[in-house]
This record gives sequence, structure tokens and C-alpha cells, in this order.
Amino acid sequence: MSTTADTYANAFTQMLGIELPVICGAMYPCSNAELVAAASEAGGIGIVQPISLTYVFGYDYREGLRRIRELTAKPIGVNMLVEGSNATYRKRLEEWMDVSLDEGVRFFVTALGNPRWVVDLAKQVDGVVFHDVTNVKHAQKALDNGVDGFICVNNRAGGHAGEFTPQQLFDEIAPLGKPTVCAGGVGGHEHLREALDIGYLGVQLGTRFIASKEASVHDDYKDAILAAKATDIVLTDKISGVPVAVINTPYVERMGLKAGWLAKKMLRGRKTKHWMRTYYAIMSAIKLKKANHRGSGYGDFFQAGKSVESIDEVLSVADIFAELCPQ
Repeated sequence: MSTTADTYANAFTQMLGIELPVICGAMYPCSNAELVAAASEAGGIGIVQPISLTYVFGYDYREGLRRIRELTAKPIGVNMLVEGSNATYRKRLEEWMDVSLDEGVRFFVTALGNPRWVVDLAKQVDGVVFHDVTNVKHAQKALDNGVDGFICVNNRAGGHAGEFTPQQLFDEIAPLGKPTVCAGGVGGHEHLREALDIGYLGVQLGTRFIASKEASVHDDYKDAILAAKATDIVLTDKISGVPVAVINTPYVERMGLKAGWLAKKMLRGRKTKHWMRTYYAIMSAIKLKKANHRGSGYGDFFQAGKSVESIDEVLSVADIFAELCPQ
């Protein structure tokens, strides 16, 4: 008699040693230890977002990983934002990488820069590295630097969304010959099935897991996801300097969606773009952390993708997986 794991087994699940082809994506500021652990325990894989684990939820990084290990013995992953413009941040990344490897993490999701150094360290212990991509140009660069597969971020994703539909992005990336995961617009089983039918080997969800019982976000955030429709998702470049998908609340409308002329000018400069991105990163980290904990009393500043259209109930992570991957 076949099991649910047998039904969904493929090269991706075998590569990571998981039962179901579902990633709970790394999210700032939403990736608390309990959420990451619950996704892995349910048969998929939860991805640690180190800044969330330490800055938002207050863990020493090693102790945060050990807290997750208290909740599940199944594989987990770690997100490494490898954009290397800041020496202090790079040093912190290297420390997180060393601790991750020491604590037994073997799956890494890289983004925003050259993943080579992460790949080199991971390969020493037979680790696996996937890279976030929104187009074939970035995918080819990541492939040239040794990654094992791609998280294909489409135009329905929350956070830093791409420009292409899931089908368009798959058609661009698949010829590179590496496993692909669909990120964006997946809220239920029909979306997972559509992604697998296209040819993806797995899916990555973020928004659906924010509206879960294990997610340690303010109820206002969860309520905003339940109330929102796909048409309520807008792109703003006021968070990081590049378009980020958020729910179009009255707060966002007052704030506006576009960066000012000076910010745009600095973001175009070869040197000044790094300063501007650092400024945006610091300010958005503060805003998102406060909105996460204080809700709409602070400001309705909630990242989400177009999968909000299919989310109408806060469920446990186990129930979300049961809905995503029925027998």
C-alpha cells in the first residue's frame, strides 16, 4: 500500500532526504523556530532565516538551531543572502554558515549574490545548494558557480517577486538541466499540482505558512492575508530599493510605492547603490520587525504574494501539508 510520501517522491525529495516536495521558504521577519520545525516535521523542509532567528526572535544562532532540533530531527535548510557589499555582514554570514554546518545542516538556499563560497563549503560535507533566480541570466551565473538547483521566483511571489509566470520561468530555466522549484502563487493542492505538471520538482510557499498557527506573527498580519485578494498585492521599491510584493493597505497607500528621485539616483550608482541598499535594509528590518510584533497599531506593512486569493483560514502546519499533499 503506497503512502503519501511514495505518491510525491521524486529526484528533489530524494536529494534532500524529505518526504514531500514542499519548502517553507525563509521569510523576514516571519521565520520563527517553531514554524521552521513544523514544516520539516510535516514531511517537507523548513528554511531558517538567520536574521529572523537572531534579530527578531532573539536567539543566539546556534541555540536557535538547537531549539529547532528539539522540535524535529528531520532535515532543515538555511537561507544565505550572499550579497557581499558589507564586510561586517559577510563575516556574520560566514559565522552562520560554519555553525550551520557544525549543527548538521546540509541544505542551503542562496540569494542576491555569488553563491560560490557557500557551495564550496557545503560540498565539503556533501551538502546541497539551491539559488533563488528570477531569470535565466542569474540562473546561468549561479550554475557556473556550482549550485545544484534553482528556486524559481515568479511574478506571483511575495517579497522580491520576479517578472515571469511560472510557465515562462520554467521554460527559461529548465534547459539548464538542474532541478527547479516553483516559488510564488502556491496556496493549495491545485497550485502544487499545476507546478508539478509544468515540470517543477517542488514548490516553495511563504504566504500560506504565515497564516498558520505556528507562525509567531501578529494576528493583524494573518487577518490581512485572509482578507486580501490577488489584486490587493502591489509592488513597492521603498523597502529594499527593488520591487517587493506587499498587501496594499491604507498605510502602504499613504507611504507610496515608489522610491524618491534621490534614492533612485543612488541605486543606479555603482558605489552608491550599496550604501542605499544598506540603508533600505536597516530601515525595512526595523519597520517589518515592529509591524510583525505590533500589527496595524504600528503600520500595515505586510509582505505577501498572490496566493492570498486561496487562503481563507489559519491552519496548523500539519493541516496545511495535508491539504497540499493529499493521498
